[in-house]
Amino acid sequence: MPSVEPVSADSEPLLSLRNITKAYPSVVANDSINLDVHAGSIHAILGENGAGKSTLMKLAYGVVEPDSGEILWRNKPVDLRSTAAARKLGIGMVFQHFSLFETLSVVENISLTMPGSRKKLARRIAQVGADYDLHVDPAASVHSLSVGERQRVEIIRCLMQDLKLLILDEPTSVLPPQHVSSLFAALRKLRDNGVAILFISHKLEEIRALCDSATILRGGKVAATVNPNEKTAHELATLMIGHDIPQVEARANQVDLNKPLLELSAVSVKSSDPFGTDLKNINLSVHAGEIVGVAGVSGNGQQELSRLISGEHVETSAAFDCIRMMDKPVTYLGAVDRRQLGFAFVPEERLGRGAVPPMSLSKNSLLTASDKGMHRKGFLNKPRMDEFTQHCIKEFDVRCGGVEAEATSLSGGNLQKFIVGRELSLQPKLLFLSQPTWGVDIGAATAIRQRLLDLRDAGVAILVISEELEELFEITDRVYVIRSGTLSPSLVTSDVTPNDIGKYMIGEQQQASVTGGSHAT
Repeated sequence: MPSVEPVSADSEPLLSLRNITKAYPSVVANDSINLDVHAGSIHAILGENGAGKSTLMKLAYGVVEPDSGEILWRNKPVDLRSTAAARKLGIGMVFQHFSLFETLSVVENISLTMPGSRKKLARRIAQVGADYDLHVDPAASVHSLSVGERQRVEIIRCLMQDLKLLILDEPTSVLPPQHVSSLFAALRKLRDNGVAILFISHKLEEIRALCDSATILRGGKVAATVNPNEKTAHELATLMIGHDIPQVEARANQVDLNKPLLELSAVSVKSSDPFGTDLKNINLSVHAGEIVGVAGVSGNGQQELSRLISGEHVETSAAFDCIRMMDKPVTYLGAVDRRQLGFAFVPEERLGRGAVPPMSLSKNSLLTASDKGMHRKGFLNKPRMDEFTQHCIKEFDVRCGGVEAEATSLSGGNLQKFIVGRELSLQPKLLFLSQPTWGVDIGAATAIRQRLLDLRDAGVAILVISEELEELFEITDRVYVIRSGTLSPSLVTSDVTPNDIGKYMIGEQQQASVTGGSHAT
């Protein structure tokens, strides 16, 4: 682990928060928070989902105003009533939920806050992307980009500013391992040039490798401020949660090789988006009683594969039975018909695809669980909707203001827990999850992974797309690697290493077309 030089406690703080309090109708997000951030330092903010991390960062960036307390910049009080005021001071922020206009191109989005012609900006975007290994096409429409590619746009936009303080909310959550090291190199370079960095992440080893100090929030209050290099990941997790975290218990699975519940056979799909990725000769299978993973660098066809399997994209030019679920051809069936067969889906985009932001959690339950007694003769059964929603909230420890809380009012991790809980509560035969623990704290991620293993042991077929290699090695029985729209052979997880997977991800190991049902490497 690289050593980090701690910032002198005697140096003047660049940003100081004094007794900051921010309350919402259902929760006190920040309760008398005190925090000092120094120039030339990387300062981590840790805590469970709903601990107040994102709210605190929004206060520092002028997105929201505190109810009480004071914000100081170089020991002088400042009034951060807008993001423009924050940017004027030299503060930039990458949000967990991206602030990009989907109908505009990458360069058009960046031109909204950056001076210069689009031609010059496009060249700068390309150059910054090349410098930090965050490649993205400046002309690409944002709506066509994967979550990981959108994250790159946000990071590039901040790197193009004259920064004094950079706030990063889960910046590596959808970046592949190869690009995380490049990002960290860029952040260390910024730190060495005197930039202060506030870094929110649930990946504790990242915190230990990158940061020189860490403030831990619990229940909206500061629980501790520590040097993360002097703590183990387990000790940091215990400080965050307030108690010890159980380990995921993997048991020997009983996969039924004679019962594939999902089969894709030689499926090729031409992307309708000029910036999308064509799928080429995809062969994939998932059997009852196993968890199969799909690894890969973001933007290599995960989005297209996800929409194809979920039924959001119906490929009418493909063979009638090239996609089968529960031993039935579903190639021409849409999302609703596939769900009626016992299929459930957790998309990577929480807001928009996983949940409707302004709707209550109760109404969001109705979106995919309507056949669980939530309507009769054209009328909604509100008590049943609330009962189902309350079950999800309780079983998955969703921190919110109750069943009527709007989806957009939840922290990213809590909304993810709700969506996963909603889909798991449907008791599916076939479950498909894309980035299931994105932005979720270590305690909740452990709980979700254990639930998936329990479902597998109960005979459910589970497919997981994840850019977290650690997650895939922890829970999967087999794994495929997707690159440029093609899949690797089926790899038995216990027989390969992360380095083996990485070779497929970056093209050092040739992709191969194999029979979807193969369980051999």
